[in-house]
Amino acid sequence: MKRLMFYCQHILGMGHLVRSMEIVRGLTKDFQICFINGGEIIKEFEFPAGVEIINLPAIKTDSEFEELQVVDDIFSLTEAKEIRKNQLLKIFDQFQPDILMIELFPFGRRRFSFELIPLLERAKSNRSSTKVVSSLRDIVVTKQHKQAKHEEKVCSLINQYFDLLLVHGDPEFVPLEETFSRVSDLKCAVHYTGYVVQEPPMHPVLTDEEKELINSDKPLILVSVGGGRFGHELLDCVVKTAPWLEKKLPHNIQVFTGPFMPEDKFNQLQAMARDSKNIRIGRYTPYLLSYMKKAELSISMSGYNTTMNVLTTGVRAMILPFTGNQDREQTIRAENLSDLGVVKLLNPNDLQPDYLALKIINYLEYQPNKISFDFAGIEKTAALLKNLAVKQKVA
Repeated sequence: MKRLMFYCQHILGMGHLVRSMEIVRGLTKDFQICFINGGEIIKEFEFPAGVEIINLPAIKTDSEFEELQVVDDIFSLTEAKEIRKNQLLKIFDQFQPDILMIELFPFGRRRFSFELIPLLERAKSNRSSTKVVSSLRDIVVTKQHKQAKHEEKVCSLINQYFDLLLVHGDPEFVPLEETFSRVSDLKCAVHYTGYVVQEPPMHPVLTDEEKELINSDKPLILVSVGGGRFGHELLDCVVKTAPWLEKKLPHNIQVFTGPFMPEDKFNQLQAMARDSKNIRIGRYTPYLLSYMKKAELSISMSGYNTTMNVLTTGVRAMILPFTGNQDREQTIRAENLSDLGVVKLLNPNDLQPDYLALKIINYLEYQPNKISFDFAGIEKTAALLKNLAVKQKVA
């Protein structure tokens, strides 16, 4: 069986980890996989059986992406960087992958060049026959005034180290050229895979409370903000809106704050919701898709995975894009879907309890448009990697 080493670094949210793990889940039949997680460990996160998981000393960032920070205080950032670099090289030498797959880099995560460039050098050395693949979401972060310099560096790194670029999107919806103008200058093969979507769990292990909520005759409003390091203003407003909605709607409201929400903020939200009988505050569930299939309305940010869940379930959705660090990724995705009549776009001015309550009530009467995208991202990724592994063997 061919060996695949998959590097994933999530630093703010958990979207990169979720998408990467769905891809990995689809590769387990054909590859022996060593998955490298460089971000904070999520205790309840479910990994597929048979995949070797190696957690590097975890690194995260602040909400504006201004500085890298170690998650634990065991090492300084300088020490963690050196340990991670050496650990990656050791894993590569021991595992000897046929394919090295790196999520997002070099379109993002360039501050991790301290460990990725040595790893890529090792993969492309004369003694290695490893093929190198970049795994990229549909929309990349633009660098505003530094875009030309950024794109020049991306082209240089791709052309020096990578054999294949996989874009996990549908060019009929958002072509890569919309956020990266120099696709034609990339010398490696470039393939769109379609969107990577989550499958509902076969045997979810639900608590009695979760079963009661999902199986209830009462309709459900689902509220989520991904990892939980941002989106707090949306959750604040929803909790304050709950008493208004309690008088008008029979709905239950389930809020998931995300595993990375600070403890004091989580406790504050629970305290704010204490007197409302129609709302529950939870941290994280691996079964968000089960809730979304039940929901009459989803209120969320517009990250890749949550948006895919919205599209595959067909749930009504109100979406507030994340705009920190002048990042337009979520805005582009949300505006395009809003223009197609698929979702309701929210903006910060909408976050007033009485106004949001009215928008929710009105939107529950609306039937969103259904749009068909290419959702075969997992299957096409697997086929492309299998083909690459065959070429590697012939070479």
